[in-house]
Amino acid sequence: MSTRTFRITVRGVFDGLSEAQRAELLADAAQHDMLRAAFTPDGHLSYDIAARPAFVFRFSDTGEEEEDILEATERAEEAAKAWLTERGYGFKKLRSSAEDLSLAPLGKRQRRALHANGA
Repeated sequence: MSTRTFRITVRGVFDGLSEAQRAELLADAAQHDMLRAAFTPDGHLSYDIAARPAFVFRFSDTGEEEEDILEATERAEEAAKAWLTERGYGFKKLRSSAEDLSLAPLGKRQRRALHANGA
């Protein structure tokens, strides 16, 4: 059985931030820039608090079965909630989406590589 790779996106909106919290997020904005966004096991947070209060966490996880994506999504949501709660950031409208990369359609380059290798 092969290992499946999952990409989980957890989106939400900051809620009820104090001026100090907003200033803290603005000060750390460079490390949470959308251009640096990546799917990581620990989760990567990106936001542009100067433009709008929305945020996105990106997680990667693995599993053996197709159904494992449900548990991976739950872990990602809990990790996002924990990160926000530990820092005292209020949030609302949390929602998640997940993708099993083993089921993702191949791009042109991937199809060419498969054909070139005789697959």
